[in-house]
Amino acid sequence: MVVTQAIARRNFVAGLAAGATGLMLAPGRAMASLSPNERPVFATIGLRNQGWEITQKTCQFADFAALADVDSNVLEANLDRTAERQGKKPDGYKDYRRILDRKDIDAVMIATPDHWHTKIAVEAMLAGKDVYCEKPLTLTAAEGKLIEKVVEQTGCVFQVGTMQRTEFDARFIQAVALVKAGRIGDVKKVTCSIGGATASPKIPVAPVPEGLDWDFWLGPAAEVPYRALPEIRQGYGGNVPLFSNCHYAFRDWFEYSGGQLADWGAHHVDIANWALGAADTGPSKVTPISYEMPVEYRDGYPVANDQSNVPTKFELRVAMPEGVELIITSEGANGIMFEGTEGRFFVNRGKIVGKPVEDLADNPLPDGALEKVYGGPVSRNHSANLIESMRSREQPVSDVWSHNRAMEILHIGNIAMRLGREIEWDPTKREIVGDEQASTFLARESRDKYAIDM
Repeated sequence: MVVTQAIARRNFVAGLAAGATGLMLAPGRAMASLSPNERPVFATIGLRNQGWEITQKTCQFADFAALADVDSNVLEANLDRTAERQGKKPDGYKDYRRILDRKDIDAVMIATPDHWHTKIAVEAMLAGKDVYCEKPLTLTAAEGKLIEKVVEQTGCVFQVGTMQRTEFDARFIQAVALVKAGRIGDVKKVTCSIGGATASPKIPVAPVPEGLDWDFWLGPAAEVPYRALPEIRQGYGGNVPLFSNCHYAFRDWFEYSGGQLADWGAHHVDIANWALGAADTGPSKVTPISYEMPVEYRDGYPVANDQSNVPTKFELRVAMPEGVELIITSEGANGIMFEGTEGRFFVNRGKIVGKPVEDLADNPLPDGALEKVYGGPVSRNHSANLIESMRSREQPVSDVWSHNRAMEILHIGNIAMRLGREIEWDPTKREIVGDEQASTFLARESRDKYAIDM
């Protein structure tokens, strides 16, 4: 770490301790407005699957100077692909901190497993970088609050990967506009169908794949052996074990992710919150109606360590403001159903259907309705929205604060299923009410050598 970054980080921590609200880092390239003709310099941290997707999509707007991944095979493959895409090979690192030390990089894109998101994002902002981070942004509610505080005190632009706010022909923005325009009357119920998970068989300890730094992959999580079965996943995320505690399967373990509830829920519950005007508030209660856990739980923790442990099926009832009932379920067609006193409609990434949608042919939304929802001209490209925000120094439409409100619902839902009981929530204080045991799951401990460098 360079001396100036170390000083900035010490000052930042001192500001937190003193309750300071005005502390700002000294501006570097990322802290200053970009000229309209300037191509920013980016780096991506975490390259498998979505890491490559966001990199190649953003190449049309930015130059990638560096990539980082703890798997040398993945790193080398993506260095070559990026070179083909942009005509210049970026530098490659196993340790992402080498990227943060570079003064020529304006922004980082983070696509690591979820348990790494907060540490890298906070350290990147303290190093003066703007940030894009994949969803779900956090592993706990406490991490969301920390990220918000660092965004506010550094002034960095921070975009979350909730691409339903920008892409898919703007049909989700149209859905939000329909609700806000009163086209279904008073909203009574919203159902987010997000699919379930598959329970794993027992997974034995296996040799760590060549090229993978397993300890670095675990990072803040507890030290455990690598586990995998020989069957290979087909399709997206292929060429990795179907059942393991790493690679694509990390989402099936609470140690590294929040399961399907946090994965797809981060998309659909975000849109539901946006439409309900709940992006800056939250629920009063989360009730697990039904759920299936793949292993036995005791005091909120799985008793087995050789099988995936997130819920495979579930239905949660969330008490939202104004008496609206939000249902989050693993059943039904993937998408969101909005129901009100005067009609209902359904939206997903392929369609938006229902009588309120059909009625638009004769009674269209007012001019500017989508722009009013969006907060300006509607961008159909997530990367473009990030670059626009870096130039204006305004936060993008997929912002940290609204995302964390959605994630709090999902984190509470997972806690409710782990403990097998209803959880009451104070949306103003953003804390669990009257349940000390449940409250312990709002944060997590990190291994000392992988604690956040502040």
